[in-house]
Formats: sequence, structure tokens, C-alpha cells
Amino acid sequence: MDPTTIVPVIFSGGSGQRLWPVSREQYPKQLINLVSERSMLQETVARLHDDRFGDPLVVCNDEHRFIIAEQLREIGVTPQAIILEPVGRNTAPAAALAALMIVDRDPDAIMLVAPSDHAIDDKDHFLDAVDIAATAAERGMLVTFGVAPDHPATGYGYIKQGGPLDDVEGCFAIDQFTEKPDAETATKYLVTGDYSWNSGIFVFAAARYLEILDDIQPDIISACRLAMADGRDDLDFFRPDDGAFESCPADSIDFAIMESTTAGAVVPVDMGWNDLGSWTAMWRISEKDANGNVQIGDVITEDVKGSYLRSEGPLVAAVGVEDILVIATMDAVLVVSKNAVERVRDVVEKLKTQGRTEHLAHPRVYRPWGWYQTLDLGERFRVKHLMVKAGQGLSLQAHEHRAEHWVVVTGTARVTRDEEIITLNEDESTYLPAGIKHRLENTTKKPLSVIEVQSGSYLGEDDIVRFEDVYGRD
Repeated sequence: MDPTTIVPVIFSGGSGQRLWPVSREQYPKQLINLVSERSMLQETVARLHDDRFGDPLVVCNDEHRFIIAEQLREIGVTPQAIILEPVGRNTAPAAALAALMIVDRDPDAIMLVAPSDHAIDDKDHFLDAVDIAATAAERGMLVTFGVAPDHPATGYGYIKQGGPLDDVEGCFAIDQFTEKPDAETATKYLVTGDYSWNSGIFVFAAARYLEILDDIQPDIISACRLAMADGRDDLDFFRPDDGAFESCPADSIDFAIMESTTAGAVVPVDMGWNDLGSWTAMWRISEKDANGNVQIGDVITEDVKGSYLRSEGPLVAAVGVEDILVIATMDAVLVVSKNAVERVRDVVEKLKTQGRTEHLAHPRVYRPWGWYQTLDLGERFRVKHLMVKAGQGLSLQAHEHRAEHWVVVTGTARVTRDEEIITLNEDESTYLPAGIKHRLENTTKKPLSVIEVQSGSYLGEDDIVRFEDVYGRD
């Protein structure tokens, strides 16, 4: 690898609670098409895909691994690795896992660490800033990008810019780094004009990052070294050792490194940055009508001002309201005023404590083979729509408590029933009693659409025993 090549390290974790109900734990905001026809993850990877960059390395959790791999395939990008965090330990350990793998392949590599859920409107200015930051990183600096604040946000780190770095035009020492101040302090920072937001995007030499961790965060780096040393490959993924990584302290790059290191630097850049951390942020960056409204999907308004109205299912009609946010999905509707968007998290927590599931998944649940969507659910029955992608199939499995009927709507299905293999064409069906080993496959080049009717005493997704699975699931 060319030593000047920059390795993009993409973090794709978190659940995006503040963008509920569109963002869910099993399908969070970075995997959703929020601002374009591509997901936030795809936009991030595409932004970091030219001659200055090597193949990306993605750090994510186990739950999202197949969705992420598929989204990368859709845009024609082959990652050099997808590292699966056994548990969430924040960004400092995640970057350490990536740095250890990168240094093993190229001791001189520069890495660019970027969240997968940020919007950047001005790619040219961003890439100019990357070039400046890479030059500083080659001189041993840990560089972040500074964004001019336009309101006293308490959810960002603030950077006070120091003097310019020698021989690196456009890059400055960090005089002070403060992670997420309170509202009063944030207001003071905004008034002085001396501070910028920390964008959460970092550029540094992988070896230099590990060196600084050794110096000031030895517990983090020792746990990560052990986790990588005892890790293993799993299909197209790498799994660090569970026990070693679980023992790692949880901390952000901001807290663990940037607040205390003397090697911190900042490149101020106007790149149209937004971390899309709330529905108010979505309203800010979206195109508005003459009344300041954003309308997405099936929406009708009458005498509405300054509002964000989004429907991914039912008709949303709003009359005589101002500065509100209405987001409707197939199974939930959120109504919140602009000045209360931070409290959407409280709603998500209440869903958890009440034992509900609307914070976990959408009605349409994605799997490596395709997706399923529950159409109806009642006492002792569930009706699902299954879509199996071309060339894919479900695991060979059995259920203890439920029987299933499969009806092919479109396409051709290959069905295993114990030792029997049958082919089902459109409008044909089969019955699978409880306990029978079965598998649904699509061996054609077109999608397969199936209606599944379940019946039985227990219909939970955990009533499954897998005998064979090409995706490595238990």
C-alpha cells in the first residue's frame, strides 16, 4: 500500500434514538435513505472513494453486519475489512481495533475516522480539508475538523483554535478542547466566536494513535490488542475476542485523547456539515416551501408554518399548526415541537420499559437473504410477506411450536421438507407442520415473493433451530 494512502475507517454503530420512529435499533439512521436515494452509510463511503483513499474499513455491531455488507455491494465498494464489535465501547476503542489491523498491513498508513451518519454538502471543501489534515497527520498530529457553530448546541465538542502549525497552511493547534458543555457554557463559546464544533471526523497516522493510547490510555489499548490477537475471521467479517473487548473501558476519542493530548490539531472548514442528530436538524437541511415547511410523502397541509411533516405510510394531514414535527411510519406516529426534540429519547426509553417493540424494528425486517414484513397478527396466527433475493435462501430450520403455510406470489421457490425437495411456482403452496426440517430458497435471477401463514401456540422469532446456515448464524 502506498504510504500516503488514507484508509477510511467508518463507524456504523448506535441506534439513532432521536430520529425515532424512522430510525430503529435493528435498522438505524445510518442505514436509511434520509437525505438522498442512498443511505447515510453509502453516502459516507462514496464521499471517501477516490485516488487519495484506500478501501474502507468498517466497524459495526453484529446485528447490522449483513445489511452493511449488502449496502456496500450495492454501490460497488469492497471493504478491506468489516470489524464486528462484540459490545459497544464508544469511539476510542473502535478506532484502536481499526488502527491495530491497519498497522499490521501498513505501518505508515494514515487513517480517516468518520461516523457513517453525517451529512456533508460541500464535498470539495471537505476533501481539501482532508489533504491538509493528512499532511499534519504525517507530522504526528491528531487532527479533527472544526465547524463554525450557528447555535449553542450542547451535543457537540467545542474547539478553541490556537496558533497555526508550521509548514501546514490551514491547520492550527488546539488551544482548548471541551467535550459537550452545558447550555450556559455553549452560549458563551458562541458569543466569543473563538470556538468551533468538533465534527467528529479525525485524521491521524494509525501508529501514532496507538502510541498516544499507550501513553495516556493503556487500559484501552491493552484490551484492544488482546481482542484483536484472539479474534477470528467469520465469512467476510472479523470478530475480536468477546471477553477481551468487553473488559475494555468505554470512552470516546474526544474524552480519551483529544482533551488531554498535546498533539491535537484542527482544520477549520465550511463543508455544509450536519450530524443529523434530531428531527430539527433534518428540518434545517431540507428544502422548504414558502411557509418554511418540509413535506415528505403523503402529506396535506392547511395554514401550517415552519414544520417538518414526513409520512412513510398513511396520509398525514396538518391544520393550523406551527413549528412542529410529525413523522409517521407504518406502525408509529411521532408529534413533537421543535424545542422538545431531545426528549424523543425519553419516548424510546418508555417503549423499552413497557416491553414494546416499536423501538427495535420496523414492520419490514431485513435479513441477509432479503426481508419479511408482518401483515397481520392475532391469537395463534401471524401472516408474513417474505421477499427472498435472487440466489439467496433461508437457513435449514425447524420450529417447535408453530406450523407454516407458504404460498408463492411471484417467482419460483425451491422448498426442502425433511428429505423431500419440491419446486413451487406462482399460486402454488405447501404445508410445513411443526418440527419438520425445512428451507426456502430462490435459485433464480429474479426476486421471490411468498406469503407465510404461521399458526401455533407460540409465534416468537426465537422459536427456531438452525441446522445449516450459509450466513454463519446460530
